[in-house]
Amino acid sequence: MAKDKKTNTSLSKNKKAFHDYFVDDTFEAGIELFGTEVKSIREGKINLKDSYVSVKTGEAYLIGAHISPYEKGNIFNRDPLRSRRLLLHRREINKLIGLTQQEGYTLIPLEVYLKGSYVKVALGLCRGKKNYDKRDAIAEREAKRKIDRVLKEQSRY
Repeated sequence: MAKDKKTNTSLSKNKKAFHDYFVDDTFEAGIELFGTEVKSIREGKINLKDSYVSVKTGEAYLIGAHISPYEKGNIFNRDPLRSRRLLLHRREINKLIGLTQQEGYTLIPLEVYLKGSYVKVALGLCRGKKNYDKRDAIAEREAKRKIDRVLKEQSRY
């Protein structure tokens, strides 16, 4: 049975981004990596917690993403925190430059996943949340859990 090339296998998600930001739009980008970095990412050893995307001189860079060194990579391993170029079309980069120049918007990596054999990054165009927004989101999530718990208990009887 042949593998379906359209399947997306999630390798890492940035849960903190959804807590700290409102995600208005998402984009897909490739990422320029070395061989040992790809092997390490396939093992799930990537952390997006404090990372962001910077657009400079017509190119987008992923900054602050930590890719742990590959165990068997010895001399071929790279710096775990180096900036990595994102692979986007020129018109996409121009669009992102225009959107991020608006006040309050930033580009945050939301997820790293495999699409076929390629490593892709889902970028989110985000606005920062205030503390009261975060509290509202937490209260809403807890209320939903409580409702689900009650419904589940009622369905047992």
